[in-house]
Amino acid sequence: MKNQLCSTSSDEDEYDLAGLQGPHCWWRSAERLEECAKLKLDPPNVSGLTPRLRVLRELERLALVASEGLNELRQKLLTYQSGDFWMPTGGVDKDKTDIPPVVTILLVGFSGSGKSSLVNLLYCVLGRSGLVPFAQTSSGNCSNYTSMFLEEHNVLRSLRSGFCVYDSRGFDYEQISESLEELSSWMNDGVHHNQLCLRSGDYLLRKEELEVLMLRSSSKFTRRRVNCAMVVANVAEIYKAYKAENYKPLDAIKELYSSPAFKKCIENPILILTHGDMLSTEERIEGRTKICEWLNISETSGVYDIVCLTEYGFIAEDSDPVSAYALTEAVYRALLISDRTHPPKRSILDWTMLILSWFMCFIAAFFAFLAEICSKLANCSGKLKL
Repeated sequence: MKNQLCSTSSDEDEYDLAGLQGPHCWWRSAERLEECAKLKLDPPNVSGLTPRLRVLRELERLALVASEGLNELRQKLLTYQSGDFWMPTGGVDKDKTDIPPVVTILLVGFSGSGKSSLVNLLYCVLGRSGLVPFAQTSSGNCSNYTSMFLEEHNVLRSLRSGFCVYDSRGFDYEQISESLEELSSWMNDGVHHNQLCLRSGDYLLRKEELEVLMLRSSSKFTRRRVNCAMVVANVAEIYKAYKAENYKPLDAIKELYSSPAFKKCIENPILILTHGDMLSTEERIEGRTKICEWLNISETSGVYDIVCLTEYGFIAEDSDPVSAYALTEAVYRALLISDRTHPPKRSILDWTMLILSWFMCFIAAFFAFLAEICSKLANCSGKLKL
């Protein structure tokens, strides 16, 4: 298979702009596209290219490998079992590595960014579900809808699936601190299906509504450790706000993307840009480069521009093979990252030291409590003598 995860090929290959055609090749109408057409797939100095040319070159790479690479990558995901992409590092054997039974990919982003639509697109591309929606979106007649739960999705629709995707409740631009705290709890404590996500603004919910929500949530679902995260961003919303000199969405996405909660992963989160079809070609390219510049990341590595499946429906594989392949490659990249982050299993000595440290902390807290009680009793005794 051609090297999908690197933006290079042989020095003799050139872009074939007469190949894959259609509305999914939206960048072909960009100005000065001939500059990209003259480039080899492996130019001598890639770092010397402008951000715009690097984006065009990456989009041409996706178009070049989409038709043949999609089925090959899909087959790898269908047969994937947790730990299949593990490589020996640090002298720890695989049987001594703490590999979970299922790798967990967490989708995070602000409300309306397209996380649920992305889940539906994954079902369509990987699970061959057609137009059946598995996750309710906030578009169309349900523009005010927001999920109140973390939802686990087996996007392969397979009993042997080695990974799952979690759809999360959208964050609020006005409550970024609370959002980052919630994200930190997900990354540190893990997530489970139908985990209730209550925010400070949910006090307006009636008691009956809260009771119904509590009934749906259950701690009996398996709690999973988050292995990789994808940050989903609405490029149209962010770009239009930027042009109106409103930098709040850009600042918010930077705070989210740079959250210390992601530091447990060895690489940055994968960035998924959605709703690009609501912009013109030049705006779409500029929006991508501006967001990546703001985040101080590469415009091409770990960044994907994907048109999501809406509730009105289109089958991405047939009408947009580039988006279908890009999404499949993003999941493949997430699994590669995940299988590099599995920690060593704890030994008996590790557990003994952990339990001992907890016991010592408990003893310290207990004596601190006794000291506080004795201090208050001494103060009361002194006052009585006076």
